[in-house]
Amino acid sequence: MEQDSREMTKLVIEALEDRKAVDIRVIDISEVSVLADYFVIAGGTNRSQIQALADSVQEKLGRAGHGIKQIEGYDAANWVLLDYGDVIVHIFDQKNRLLYDLERIWRDGKEVDPQTLE
Repeated sequence: MEQDSREMTKLVIEALEDRKAVDIRVIDISEVSVLADYFVIAGGTNRSQIQALADSVQEKLGRAGHGIKQIEGYDAANWVLLDYGDVIVHIFDQKNRLLYDLERIWRDGKEVDPQTLE
């Protein structure tokens, strides 16, 4: 299961990079929570880009056979949450990313360099 979630996380990162996401962070929460194995946190500069980032993730994971369990916040696009079970993707605008500061809240997890995720 861990390997599958790593592969999903790599696909998420590719999808976010394709649409120029800002400050992509990956947190391995597998040892501190039963919610998921990974949180992927990224930023967008405006509503349209945030929605495009969410669309890109859904398209890439959908093509790989991973169905989304839940999506929240797409219409407002200030914090979009994409729940894929073992991988949860958070896409924020700048204001809400600073406000909710998930990196601080989940600091007990291990931050993983998105470029070296193997």
